[in-house]
Amino acid sequence: MRLHDITLRDRFPAVDGLRAIGALAVMTTHVGFTSGASVQGAWGGFLARLDIGVALFFVVSGFLLYRPHVVARMLDTASPSTRPYLWHRAVRILPALWVAVLLAAVTLPHADDVGLSRYLRHALLVQIYQDGQQVAGLTQLWSLATEAAFYLLLPGAAVLLHRLPGSPRRWAGSTVAVLALTVLAGPAWMAAVTATDHSLWGLWLPGYLGWFGLGMALAVWNVARASGHASTPRLDELAAHPWTCWAFAAAAYAFLTTPVAGPLGLTETTPGAAFTKSLAYGLVAALVVLPTVSATRRQDEAGPVRSLGSAPWAFAGGISYGFFLYHVTVLAWLERVLDHRPFDGDFLRLWVGTLLVTAAVASASYHLLERPLMRRGRRDRGYDVRRSSSLDDLDGAGEAIPTATTTPASTSP
Repeated sequence: MRLHDITLRDRFPAVDGLRAIGALAVMTTHVGFTSGASVQGAWGGFLARLDIGVALFFVVSGFLLYRPHVVARMLDTASPSTRPYLWHRAVRILPALWVAVLLAAVTLPHADDVGLSRYLRHALLVQIYQDGQQVAGLTQLWSLATEAAFYLLLPGAAVLLHRLPGSPRRWAGSTVAVLALTVLAGPAWMAAVTATDHSLWGLWLPGYLGWFGLGMALAVWNVARASGHASTPRLDELAAHPWTCWAFAAAAYAFLTTPVAGPLGLTETTPGAAFTKSLAYGLVAALVVLPTVSATRRQDEAGPVRSLGSAPWAFAGGISYGFFLYHVTVLAWLERVLDHRPFDGDFLRLWVGTLLVTAAVASASYHLLERPLMRRGRRDRGYDVRRSSSLDDLDGAGEAIPTATTTPASTSP
């Protein structure tokens, strides 16, 4: 692939499948906790650690959102414009978020001290900076608040990284070195939070910079490798064998189901376990993502990667954001219908019911609300929305096809 072949139109269809897998993992760990299956029984460790789906989301976000900036640096053109980028993010995440908050507020019982202001904080994604008190149906939104902070930080961080000196090859190496520091900084933050008993700080962006940083490093590798500015034969070989990547990830995941990553329930962890869990989650997620974003394109011939980009996975990836938003509320509905008490078993029935009902709600949300608004929002900003699959990206870059009035350098993700 020659340098001039690298444009923002490059897409990674298998990422749709990864989004669906991440959303399903997050739902499963919540059902496991509610039923008690994740804190007791033979499958407890496996279910409890499925919150690793959040790490998968963050690595994907780091890759897809930072990649346009890397392309601009490699092509020596203007970086993506910040205002369209923020508009795009807002149109994508806020309307469905507000529906999810409203749905939880009007359909679920809440404690007497949960007033309108607490729901408003969730709607504005600032709830993690206050008392941190949970609201029924919305407990999962802490990660979206953290991701929103990354959205706001990214343009400034990209400018700073853009200023690192040197040729494209040297710049790529320097940037990966800087991003490698975040891979350790995030776990260090989580260890410090645990040691000082500031649990609320464990929801903030610094604790997850390593996960985003790994995705950003993959973006640098992808563009540098594809443009001939980096030679990574061993990494290329690993990326070209997805089953090998995922076998390594599965082995590491099995290791994490042990007490080395801390307790399975809500009991207090140790700084060492917090550090290990944060670091290992990011590395496992990066291994999962690696073959789906390979610069060599050799993996296109690999069945599993091609399958992740197929129509069923594309559909599941499209509704994955709504699935994430609504599944905790749906789970609470089912608990009321089934008269289920917390930690009282019934994992399978809760899991199947939550999966089916949430998929229906998320599909309706996507087709009636999210997709029409994305089309309108991108049309207002000069995007060509003819390629329908490009609208399925929650975090994606290169989703829009530059029109005659835009250039790759000025088209935001």
